[in-house]
Amino acid sequence: MEEKTLRAINAATEAITEEMHKVIIGKDDVIKKVLMSVLAGGHILLDDVPGVGKTSIAVALGKTLGMNYNRIQFTPDVLPSDIVGFSIFNRDSENLVYVPGIINDTNLLLADEINRTSSRTQAALLEAMEEKQVTVDGNTYQLPDPFIVIATQNQVGTAGTQVLPHAQMDRFLTRLSIGYPDKMSEKAIIHGRQVEDPFAAVGKIASKDVVKSMQEITLKVTMKDEIVTYITDLVEASRNNNMIELGISPRGAIAVSHMAKACALMNGRDYVTEEDVREIFIDVCAHRILLTQKARAGNVSAKDVLEQIMESARAPYSVEQ
Repeated sequence: MEEKTLRAINAATEAITEEMHKVIIGKDDVIKKVLMSVLAGGHILLDDVPGVGKTSIAVALGKTLGMNYNRIQFTPDVLPSDIVGFSIFNRDSENLVYVPGIINDTNLLLADEINRTSSRTQAALLEAMEEKQVTVDGNTYQLPDPFIVIATQNQVGTAGTQVLPHAQMDRFLTRLSIGYPDKMSEKAIIHGRQVEDPFAAVGKIASKDVVKSMQEITLKVTMKDEIVTYITDLVEASRNNNMIELGISPRGAIAVSHMAKACALMNGRDYVTEEDVREIFIDVCAHRILLTQKARAGNVSAKDVLEQIMESARAPYSVEQ
């Protein structure tokens, strides 16, 4: 990869990050991993307590990237047809006419509070997230490219909510938590919201064509066999761990490789190292494994188990270009 291309990618991601800082303060690591997920072409689940900026990140990202952006607030009465569209009989033509849903002209969809709608409505996103298409009454409709879902959920006040099934969790490239800001960041947030709306200052830095181009460049990042073996070792270890009932799927292994490439690119390299894999491994895989009852009873977290796996798995030799 040419040095000129690397510099252009770094300049673009830095400009996007700076623009998002107008709204999101003190969460550089989260912003970085959200951008990595976009470069890798994957969907993002923001899972945290209310009020820490989940929706703000999605809205700021949509404005900054300049893609067609839509938001749907999930509630129990939202129907699958609201998302994927529906067919209606036209008496003049005596044919069924397709009425598009909210995702048909969308590059970036904010699925807000995704756990507060029905399982049937959640499932309506499955085909769209995996295959970038929807099927209604036997007819298939392609979605725009790129197409990225940023879903939010929180685990507070869960009465009446629907936990996302494991099959759908596995379709999110990353699950990220934002957490509370530190004291200085919180003061800056309060000061910044006294007079003006910071979202009004967020401008368009990129476009959907630029995003698509960066995604194509990300796929071209070099991943040597040593790194592929390292990822495979990590995945295999998750399937043979006595604390894990269901290990990382092949889809998860591919997700690790794509996210590691995006991480390398944002770290200024056109090749993947062990450090890139370790930086993103938990964010990509913690939501893809199911812990055993013994682990849950012992208050062991998925993060704890995956950290142990990374400590025990054999690291590759240093990879250099």
